[in-house]
Parts: sequence; structure tokens; C-alpha cells
Amino acid sequence: MKILFLTTIILSKNCNGGEVASQCFINALRNLGHQITVIGYLRKGDKFEHNPQETLIVDERYTETSKTKLFLIFWLIIAFLKGLPYSSAKYYSHNYIALVKKLLIKDNYDAIVIDHAQLGWIERLISVENKLITIAHNVEYQMYEDIFQKANNFISKFIYRREANLIKVQEEHLLHASQQVWTLTDRDQKYFSNVGGLGKVRTFGITPGFTNLQDKAVNKCFDIGLLGSWIWKANREALQWFIEEIYPYLPTDLLIHIAGKGADWLTNKYPNIYYCGVVPDAQEFMAQARVIAIPTLSGGGIQIKTLDAIASGSCIVATPVALRGISCLPSTVKIAEKPEEFANFIISAVSLPFTQKVFEEAKDWYHTRQDKFIHDIAYAIKDL
Repeated sequence: MKILFLTTIILSKNCNGGEVASQCFINALRNLGHQITVIGYLRKGDKFEHNPQETLIVDERYTETSKTKLFLIFWLIIAFLKGLPYSSAKYYSHNYIALVKKLLIKDNYDAIVIDHAQLGWIERLISVENKLITIAHNVEYQMYEDIFQKANNFISKFIYRREANLIKVQEEHLLHASQQVWTLTDRDQKYFSNVGGLGKVRTFGITPGFTNLQDKAVNKCFDIGLLGSWIWKANREALQWFIEEIYPYLPTDLLIHIAGKGADWLTNKYPNIYYCGVVPDAQEFMAQARVIAIPTLSGGGIQIKTLDAIASGSCIVATPVALRGISCLPSTVKIAEKPEEFANFIISAVSLPFTQKVFEEAKDWYHTRQDKFIHDIAYAIKDL
């Protein structure tokens, strides 16, 4: 089949979980022999080597509000002028629209994928003859509703209430316009099915972001590892909870390494915590930890870093929220909700011997999940 894949940000070096998840779908479709043309933006300043026959970059774009306050104002103006959610206005452009129009005139596509609810505004360009698939990474409106509930001033409450209302309308419009809606968790599938997508909503167990697994177990270099982009609110909240609530229960002789952008405030603050910053190889970092802690408290969809951590073969201690949408867990994973329980699991796991057998179990889990993902994609496309 010939498929047009419309996304927000193209996967590149400085990627986040959403971009990795999108690439999982793109890779699976290509592995199945389909001809995929991907359209999206490149994050400002990123480098990306690509085949221009397969991937078309609209332009470079800032996506994080914290990067530039000037774009915040511009996006707000677009949002109010166009009646769009703020999170959609960041990706709205005449260049994107013109490129999609050009491709739709030039080629006949067997299917068109709208990846992320934030691109809902592009649906009006797509004729009813096309088979439309929407990939819903989260129930977006619920995330903004949660932020609205926690906001403590009038302006924040107004902005997030508006965001929740508008993105909900956009999600529901895509739901009804699409022949299929692909979700990442059973919880999200249940929501969209109840809203009116009965029979058209499917769940896909996406795979870890690693393209190649380690061939064999690596030497452990530290006791506890935490990895994430700590500039994101949910991740920052998780790290603070770990430091404030779990860390006091841990022996001070355990060496803790924390990697990722935005946790500079930890530098030289605790005797056994080492802040590594952005590491060159996330897979190697996680494989070197005796235990990976994933103390996520909030968020939607599925966490790519949790999938990556499980595939690394290291022991995992995670909250139920961190494991949302992930089933059939290997024996290396322990679930803890309370701080003391979380710490006790870490202490027990640190003392366990790491064997090649444990590593192989993680590899088997990865390959089983990958095979099922590709099988489910093939079945969905055939059913389309």
C-alpha cells in the first residue's frame, strides 16, 4: 500500500518518547513492505540524515515553550485566531498545508495516517475516499484537564481549561472521521470506544526505542540509575518524589546515577548521587545499572523509557503509572506504589546476581513484543 504519514516532529537525535513511538509505527509499516511518505517538522537545531523520497521536512521548528518566549506569544495568537488548542497551534503552518495539498494532488494514497491529535486541523484536507487512520498517543484532553485541576491561578486555569475543551473536540472529530484509531494502551482504547469508536479502535503494544539490543550482558558500574528528560513536568515531579520520599529509605553507600537534561540542581548536593547530564548512549547507561528506578506519578499513554529499561536486562522498580499499557512483564520488573516499598525493592534488587539468563529473558520479552506489534499492524492494514 501507498501510505501518507502525517506527524508533528520527525525522529532525530534530541527525540522524546512520542517521536520514538511514531517511528515504531513507521518502521513496522516499512518492514511490512508498504511505501510510506512521512511529513513533519524537524526540531530547531537538530541534524537529520534522511531519504527525501521517504521523509519530507516542512521546516525547522521550536516545540518547547521554554525555548523561546517570542514563539509562545505567536502560538497563542494563532491559537485564538484559528480557534485551535495551543498545542495544535505550535504545529499549524501554511507550509505544512501546502505540502499536504501538493502531495494529495500528485499521488493517490491507499491510506493516510494522522499521528497525534494536535494535527487534527489537517483532516479537512483529506477526502472521504481516503482511508484515514488516527494514532492517539494519549487521551490528550484528560492530561490538560489534570493540569487545569492543579493550576493555582486564574490565567493558568483559563488556558488549560480552554486547551482541554478544544483538544477534546479535536480528538472526538478525528475519532468519527477515521476508519481506524490506533492507541497505545487498553485504557485509551476503552475511552475512545466508549465515546463512539466501537469496532474501530485498536491497541498496539509498541516496542522499545532501541533498534539493536546489546548482544550480551554488560558489567554493572553503579547501583541505581534514573533516566529521563527532567525538563518535562511529569518527569520532574517523579524525580523530586524519588529524592524527597524514596531516597531517605536507601542506604547511603548505594551509588545513584541520574542521566538526562534538566537535573542540574542535583549536582554535588548528595554524597552518593552523581548527575551525568545527557549521556551519549541511553541503552548502555541503563544496562550498566544494577537497578533502574522509574518513579513516574502522572502522565498518559505509554512510557518509551520504561520499555527501553525492561529491554536493557537490568532490574526495574517502577510505579504502576510507569508501567501503564505494558503487560506480560518479565521477572526483572517489580511494581511499587509506596516510597518505603519502592526503596525495599531497590535494596533487594541491588543484591541480586546478574546472570546471562536474566539478560536473555529480557531479550526474549523484547522480540516477543516486537513480533506481536508487527503482526497487529499487518492485521489492521489488511482489515482496512
